[in-house]
Amino acid sequence: MKYIIGIGGVTNGGKTTLTNKLIKTLPNCCVVHQDDFFKKPDQIEVGEDGFKQWDVITALDMEAMTNTVKGWIENPVKFARSHGVTLSSPSDGSNPEEQTHILIVEGFLLYNYPPLLDVFNKSYYITIPYEECKRRRSSRQYTVPDPPGLFDGHVWPMYLKHRRAMEECGLNIECLDGLKHKEEIYNQVYEDIQNNLLNRL
Repeated sequence: MKYIIGIGGVTNGGKTTLTNKLIKTLPNCCVVHQDDFFKKPDQIEVGEDGFKQWDVITALDMEAMTNTVKGWIENPVKFARSHGVTLSSPSDGSNPEEQTHILIVEGFLLYNYPPLLDVFNKSYYITIPYEECKRRRSSRQYTVPDPPGLFDGHVWPMYLKHRRAMEECGLNIECLDGLKHKEEIYNQVYEDIQNNLLNRL
């Protein structure tokens, strides 16, 4: 069985933290990080707001990301092995292809790219309020540092715009409160995934 989980949400909401905890506890679990598909800085356009447009879908090579997800769908065993993921040994000696294989797709614009929308079996979206998001963002060190005014002038307005579009896409998305303790969010999601997997057997 193949099962694909989307973990989307606001910048610095806790997507990667949750993903990293789930990878350690879910069986045969691979991950695709949207951040790995950012284009090179010289390919990022400057928008009308005066900032380089990092927080829009065109800043990402979404075709390559979609192809990566499709590669997992076609052969999760091969994908796992090529990404250094150890597959659990089936206790009954059955074929690894017949086991449960899980893919987590994690990113800040997961649900704003139509070709990806139909791959998710379960979609989560982490939210945190403006003040907390700005506080967390300002304490992070990025490879390309945020120029002054970027958060208020570009990051937050783009988040609100993309969230509205996501809400109109018709996908059944479960929102998670990013202010809750990390362990509480993890337990909620882990339990939900386990129940969903049992219902599919």
